[in-house]
Amino acid sequence: MTTQLKPTLGTLHLWGIAVGLVISGEYFGWSYGWGVAGTLGFLVTSLMVATLYTCFIFSFTELTTAIPHAGGPFAYSRRAFGEKGGLIAGLATLIEFVFAPPAIALAIGAYLNVQWPALDPRHAALGAYIVFMLLNILGVQLAATFELVVCILAVIELLVFMGVVAPGFSVSNFVANGWAGDNTFSLGAVGGMFAAIPFAIWFFLAIEGAAMAAEEAKDPKRTIPKAYISGILTLVLLAVGVMFFAGGVGDWRALANINDPLPQAMKIVVGEGSGWLHMLVWIGLFGLVASFHGIILGYSRQCFALARAGYLPRGLAKLSRFQTPHRAIIAGGVVGIAAIYSDGLINLGGMSLTAAMITMAVFGAIVMYIMSMLSLFKLRRSEPNLERSFRAPGYPIVPGIALVLAVVCLVAMAWFNALIGLIFLAFMVVGFLYFLLTGAARARAPADAMLTGV
Repeated sequence: MTTQLKPTLGTLHLWGIAVGLVISGEYFGWSYGWGVAGTLGFLVTSLMVATLYTCFIFSFTELTTAIPHAGGPFAYSRRAFGEKGGLIAGLATLIEFVFAPPAIALAIGAYLNVQWPALDPRHAALGAYIVFMLLNILGVQLAATFELVVCILAVIELLVFMGVVAPGFSVSNFVANGWAGDNTFSLGAVGGMFAAIPFAIWFFLAIEGAAMAAEEAKDPKRTIPKAYISGILTLVLLAVGVMFFAGGVGDWRALANINDPLPQAMKIVVGEGSGWLHMLVWIGLFGLVASFHGIILGYSRQCFALARAGYLPRGLAKLSRFQTPHRAIIAGGVVGIAAIYSDGLINLGGMSLTAAMITMAVFGAIVMYIMSMLSLFKLRRSEPNLERSFRAPGYPIVPGIALVLAVVCLVAMAWFNALIGLIFLAFMVVGFLYFLLTGAARARAPADAMLTGV
């Protein structure tokens, strides 16, 4: 059985994957942060999170280029801390990448619902899963080329959005009622800022997923740093621009807690019948599709790598005749579709299903960020001679900032999202129990020098 992925991706493809994985976060999801923190409070939270991601990416790139493995964080943590370290990072990453797509799929449904109000967003989400799982199965180069095209269109569309709504922008609109609580910078406002962390992270969530295409990258030690650094700069600029312009066109409170804030913001400026609005809805779908499609690629590679190493059932590592992990793609899709249709089955304490899935994905991401930064520090000590074509700038300060901010985010999220945190912990415990019962499968797994360093 073939279990090796083929290198076919260049720098531009990797940039498209890195930005495309994330760019749906500029279209929806982040506005829930306004609902708990206000515009000014959420701006502070977003700048803190942007600092976290910038420091993280500059540090994470060292690991990705030194260990270009489809398992990404799983591979780095296993090499640094052994099997249990790899398990924690691998499961956390898998949770992040499996629960982000259903949230995006529901947003795709919400955008289509603007055009066809009778369409159930869940059925549209199901259709999106079927189409893009199939596209991923047909080959990584085809998938990555499609990702690049829709990513470029999505970036252009965000710039068009800013340009169209700019005449209606007012600073006074943006700052009005800008703090949570009593509308002043107070203890309540600070609490709101911490509660908004998952939605600020959604602006950047999953950029690290490009690491999971590292085995399929041409000359990863050169192409990955270029893709990551240009990618994070692209996303920071877009996030700040979208948030400012959307918040300044009217009463931003009407845009909080909805899945389509950009069309609704544009509607305030140009009116419901404008061609600009219909263009945003249709072309705006490219941003959602880019992330949805890219994260399917990401979760399938993480699932594939865990199965290949014996952490998940071996059959999930089987490759199709197109050299893609088709079983892993389908398995993650089944979980995501089940999540979409689970609305109402669990009492989420008033939280919407979309917000809950975003929060679940962010829990996985933050745990993975912590494990990755710890792995960076550990490997610097335990393997000083490991070839590092890219070294984290400002070491140890820059990765240290990323680690501290990630820990702060995790503590805040556990405090404000205890129920989702417990569900996340339950998934991790189930994964650990499976790990304890399957030692023989890991012993039979093929040797992988990148995981062991030998």
